[in-house]
Amino acid sequence: MAKGLFRSGMIVSAMTMISRVLGLVRDAVVANLLGANAAADVFLFANRIPNFLRRLFAEGAFAQAFVPVLSEIKEQQGDDKVRLFVAQAAGTLGAILLIVTVFGVIASPVIAALFGTGWFIDWYQGNPDGEKFVLASELLKWTFPYLFFVSLVALSGAVMNVYNRFAVAAFTPVLLNISIISCAILFHDQFSVGAYSLAIGVFVGGVVQLIFQLPFLYRARMLSKPRWAWQDDNVKKVRKLMIPALFGVSISQINLLLDTMIASLLMTGSIAWLYYSDRLIEFPLGLFGIGIATVILPALSKLHSSKKSSDFQHTLDWGVRFVIFLGLPAMVGLMLISPLIISVLFDHGAFRDSEIDHVHAVSLGVTAYSVGLVSFMLIKVLAPGFYARQDTKTPVRIGIITLVLNMVFNIILAPFIGYLGLALATSMSASCNAYLLYRQLNKEQVYTFSRFSSRFTVKCIVSSAIMGVSVWYISNLFSWREWHFSEQVILLCGLLAIAGFVYFFSMFLLGIRLNTIKNVATTESN
Repeated sequence: MAKGLFRSGMIVSAMTMISRVLGLVRDAVVANLLGANAAADVFLFANRIPNFLRRLFAEGAFAQAFVPVLSEIKEQQGDDKVRLFVAQAAGTLGAILLIVTVFGVIASPVIAALFGTGWFIDWYQGNPDGEKFVLASELLKWTFPYLFFVSLVALSGAVMNVYNRFAVAAFTPVLLNISIISCAILFHDQFSVGAYSLAIGVFVGGVVQLIFQLPFLYRARMLSKPRWAWQDDNVKKVRKLMIPALFGVSISQINLLLDTMIASLLMTGSIAWLYYSDRLIEFPLGLFGIGIATVILPALSKLHSSKKSSDFQHTLDWGVRFVIFLGLPAMVGLMLISPLIISVLFDHGAFRDSEIDHVHAVSLGVTAYSVGLVSFMLIKVLAPGFYARQDTKTPVRIGIITLVLNMVFNIILAPFIGYLGLALATSMSASCNAYLLYRQLNKEQVYTFSRFSSRFTVKCIVSSAIMGVSVWYISNLFSWREWHFSEQVILLCGLLAIAGFVYFFSMFLLGIRLNTIKNVATTESN
């Protein structure tokens, strides 16, 4: 069990790393073509809405409701029943998604007005910035259909994960990044506004991802004709679990969307700064947090179905320990060297051709988001502790509390520090979310943070502090802002290598070995 989870987690993380690296390349292309100007704000806005819905409906609520039910059917009724259930889920979900997608394309001006309130007001009043509203409405017609394709991709990926074929689903997002990069390069000069080429890339990416996964479903003997089955008992169970999960599992995405709405009222560039900041945070979050969450949900669902409560506790504790082990140094590292990372990735072309120091603006946003990085990761591990037990109501209640807190923090901070207040409010609300999830699991005697994990966390904090001091001292020896790109890349690679060596060597001196990280059922004697 321990080796299987660790190996699966590493496979997902490796595939995710490829996707995240290409995602950063994609963002570098966007930054080079659009910079952090009005067109960038609008494209990132138009891309965020279908992505928000994707995480809300597909990778979020649907996956958290679908996987436990699918695991239960697999354990108790066999593959034939699984195959029927997959066909019923695909047919029901696909029909609903098609209706939603058609509505989204037709009603794109309404959606743009709803979530880009500031732009709509400018358009209504005849201000020049009203052009953002018009452009957003048009780009949404290209990006919104992505929701339909990627939701079916998420369903397919969930099936693959339940059968322990994690690499397929983890690799699939690579194709989206390739599609956006390719369309940006090929079609950018064909439009008066380059953002159109990026929006087309999003659409193409959705189609390519779905086509890519179909052969793997066929090979797993899970590809069958979709069926409408709204009244099927198992589909009903997914619906029942999914409705509250719509809110609970995707609270961070709702917070980000609310941030986008408020940022549309702030100065031009705010949405882009938040986006680029969030993208850097998404790298370690996707690499480590989501990687572990992907493998832990099927494992927890199986343990719950088998009524192995002790193994359930140990598996959750391992997941928490793992994200702390990787999340703490990532948080410290991002805070210290984000300006250099941003300069290497984004400070080119239109991003640089501005009187505003975008590198500094984005690095401040990264620091604000980094405060909540470990909490973002912990949510990905703690929330499955509820969903695996088919409890979706508790995360909803906690999600509502967190959402209210986020808005309160936004109102308090945004008037004084602008977009930084939005980023910091998101981090603060995520920390509250993680704490409330843990408190409830502890109250229900499902999971208690072990004494071993407490000592392990202290060692991670000490090692991260030593690493941070080392990186901070070395980075301040150089005036790298005046350096050429290749020199900055060499320095960045050197700092990352030093940071990794210092952190792992410090952990080694403090008595942490590989088996400590790999083993799920670590005992106090360790």
